[in-house]
Amino acid sequence: MKKWLSILLFSALALVLAACGAKEDKEQETTGSNTEGDNGTTETAEPTKLVVGASYGLHDIILEKAKPILAEQGVEIEVRPYQDYILPNQDLDSGELDANYFQTIPYFENEMKEKGYDFANAGGIHIEPIGVYSQKYKSLDELPDGATIIISNSVTEQGRILTLFESLGLITLKEGVVKSEARLEDIVENPKNLVFDADSAPEMLVTYFENGEGDVVVINSNFAIDAGISPINDSIAIESSDSPYVNIIATRTGDENSDSIKKLVDVLTSKEIQDFILEEWDGAVVPVEK
Repeated sequence: MKKWLSILLFSALALVLAACGAKEDKEQETTGSNTEGDNGTTETAEPTKLVVGASYGLHDIILEKAKPILAEQGVEIEVRPYQDYILPNQDLDSGELDANYFQTIPYFENEMKEKGYDFANAGGIHIEPIGVYSQKYKSLDELPDGATIIISNSVTEQGRILTLFESLGLITLKEGVVKSEARLEDIVENPKNLVFDADSAPEMLVTYFENGEGDVVVINSNFAIDAGISPINDSIAIESSDSPYVNIIATRTGDENSDSIKKLVDVLTSKEIQDFILEEWDGAVVPVEK
C-alpha cells in the first residue's frame, strides 16, 4: 500500500512541475524581450528613448510616421516641434535633445563654425526645393526693372538663393566664388537691377507673400507647406530636385554611431518612409536615395 501511495505522490508532483515549466515557457514566449538578471530573475528590456527636435509641419510629420516602425525595433522617440532655426541647435548642444532634423548641410556647417557646436551629420534624409512666389506676377520674365526680391536674412541661405537666380538667368555671380558661400556683394551682373531685401526672418516670409509685399518672395518649402502653400503649384520658379541642400539628422559628436541613431536614420531612409514623403507632398519634398 505504501509503495502504491509513493508512486501516486511522485506522479502528481511530476505533473505539477511540468505544468509550472510549461507556464514559464509560455510567459517567455509572450514577452519575447525578457532577459535573465544577475540574480537569476527575468528582467524586461526597456526601449531606448530619443528626443528629436524637428521643424513643425514637415519634419515632425515624417518623424511621427516613423515612430511606430522604430518602436518595433526597440527605439521610442519623442518628437519636439520647433518654429525657428535657432533653438533646435541650442537645445541639441545643451543636451535637451538627442538629435534634430530640420537643417541643410551648409546651414549645419555654418552653425558649427560660427557658434562652436560640436555636432555630427548622422545622415541625409530629404531635399526641400526652395521656391519663388509672387502675388503680382505669373513668371520671372514679367519682373520689372528694379523689382524687389524678399529673401531670408540667414546668411547661409544667400548662396542657395543667388545660385538659383543665376541658374534662372537673372544674375551672374563672381567667377570662382563657391556657390554655397555666395553673398549679395558677389553679384557682378544684374540686368534687371533686382533689389534683394535680406532683412527678413525665414518664418516671416510666408506672411510677406500673403500680404503681397515686394515683387517676389523666396520661401523654404517647409514654411510654405506648413502654411498650405504648394511649392509645385503655387511657385513661379523652383529649385531643381538635384539640389545639394540635403536635410540631415544632426547629433552631438560621438552619438552619430549609436545603435538608436543608426536605426533612426535607417528607418527615415527606408522605402516605406521615402514613399510616404513622395505621396504626402506630391514631389515638393524629395527623399534622398540610399
